[in-house]
Amino acid sequence: MKKNFYKNKIEGFSKLSKLEKIAWVNNTYFHKDNDSFSVLEQYWNNDIDLQKLHDEFSENTISNFIFPLGLAPNFLIDGEDYTIPMAIEESSVVAAACKAAKFWRKRGGFKTKIIDFKKNGQVHFIFKGDKKKLNKFFNKIKVILKKECDKISHNMTKRGGGILNIELFDKTNDIANYFQLNATFDTVDSMGANFINSCLEQFAKTLKKEALLFEPFTEKEKNIEIIMSILSNYVPDCLVRAEVSCPIADLESELTPKQFSEKFYQAINIAKTQKERAVTHNKGIMNGVDAVSIATGNDFRAIEAGIHAYASRNGNYTSLSDLSIKNGVFNFWIELPLSLGTVGGITAIHPIVKWCLKLLKNPTGKELMKLVAVAGLAQNFGAISSLITSGIQKGHMKMHLINILNTLNSNEDEKNKLIHHFKSNIVSFSSVEKELLKLRNNEL
Repeated sequence: MKKNFYKNKIEGFSKLSKLEKIAWVNNTYFHKDNDSFSVLEQYWNNDIDLQKLHDEFSENTISNFIFPLGLAPNFLIDGEDYTIPMAIEESSVVAAACKAAKFWRKRGGFKTKIIDFKKNGQVHFIFKGDKKKLNKFFNKIKVILKKECDKISHNMTKRGGGILNIELFDKTNDIANYFQLNATFDTVDSMGANFINSCLEQFAKTLKKEALLFEPFTEKEKNIEIIMSILSNYVPDCLVRAEVSCPIADLESELTPKQFSEKFYQAINIAKTQKERAVTHNKGIMNGVDAVSIATGNDFRAIEAGIHAYASRNGNYTSLSDLSIKNGVFNFWIELPLSLGTVGGITAIHPIVKWCLKLLKNPTGKELMKLVAVAGLAQNFGAISSLITSGIQKGHMKMHLINILNTLNSNEDEKNKLIHHFKSNIVSFSSVEKELLKLRNNEL
């Protein structure tokens, strides 16, 4: 019998009410299981207006997916105190950030610097004709391209940003007849996606319109084909640096300061030269970067894509962090391309995002770049420190113990007894399950 692959197809799903959407999903996939509805309902906000606000953040919403919001205090950054909010489900990440903050606070704290602050986007188009004529055409209309975006860029210009430059890139070595209008922007305190994309789409319209009026073009050359207009999440010219340093003699751990610095140096070298290690090394950095980005309402998917591309900018995927040991000084740093915003998007309407930004002293876009870079560097320092000393699992599994106990439906008394037991024993799912069973059997 032929399987009906279309039996669950539905038209007009987005037009259904929330309850109607849930009813359809429940009937189609959960076989009318009443528990399915209650799982979703328990995460609704009791405040109807607040729930409506959350519903309108996305499309076809049926409930809220909740991440824990943790705090990492004691960060000393450029001489100022910060408590950093981190939205993440992995407790060991927040714990590592707290530990790194305390460690470096006693050694002068974190130092940061904005290296550059430019974002970019492209109009991708096909031109079949004389390249020299295209260059003359571009030089003629460059001013017009900017001018016809005056209404779009008015508010951004008033805030000190706007369109910085427009260039014509010949990409015909990559794809036949393919060119780009590459534009750079300063979006001040906004991530700027909507602003950049609006400008690029206007560039495309102007490009096509002016081509029809450019007399040196043949009829064929006037027919410029726009493929697409879109910002790039690769922002190597929107760059921030965060670093820490101290005399090697001040490095405290279970190793001697000399052993610690040498093993740390080798760990960085391995991540710089071995792709297999670099990916996990950088994932640890992104634990911090993503957690703060999510807490402040930023697009962590775009940030991830741009940062990993940056890690491959020289042809090989490599470590995002670096280390030097000179004249007895341990100097550890990171440089990250970060396109972040503190205005726009959900930053002004999501209550928790607004709270997190206020906690961070309502930073500008550049200040938030610095804080996020510090979070990434702190995570990396914490991870490497664990790896070269006690190993990653000792601390990680201790933090994961609560998750295992919750999975096994432990009560509070059982949790307290087993947390005490595993202070001096190896944590694994099987070992926790075994000890819990022993505990329950003894109590029966």
